[in-house]
Amino acid sequence: MTADLRDLYQEVILDHNKRPRNFRKMEDADRKADGHNPLCGDKVTVYVKMEDGIIRDVSFVGSGCAISTASASLMTELLKGKTEEEAGALFQGFRDMVAGPAPSTHVDLGKLKVLAGVREFPARVKCATLAWHTVKTALEHPGGTASTE
Repeated sequence: MTADLRDLYQEVILDHNKRPRNFRKMEDADRKADGHNPLCGDKVTVYVKMEDGIIRDVSFVGSGCAISTASASLMTELLKGKTEEEAGALFQGFRDMVAGPAPSTHVDLGKLKVLAGVREFPARVKCATLAWHTVKTALEHPGGTASTE
């Protein structure tokens, strides 16, 4: 990765950390889950509003490191308008990119690619995937709790 590209990626992560998108409690959510990363103390609650099998809105609240917050912010932008099946494919593609044996080429991760460098820091993978595990829990087991352990 070139230095310019690394700088751009870092800028996107810092922007999403300082000004997270969709950072709000959603009062009319029909699905919700809490997530916790006991390793570093990151905590997140993800809210999802479904309509006709489509994620119409998704938001989050919580506290965490820059990687955790940026990942949650980017995730909420990407999931709006997706089906549960598409969300599952994005979850798997993202997990493969940051922690799997090889990044998936089957899923367009868009801006999430800025977090690809997390792969080089195994201790930060749980930070990057916390919101993803939490939204997966919200979709599959509403009201549940997700953990990175």
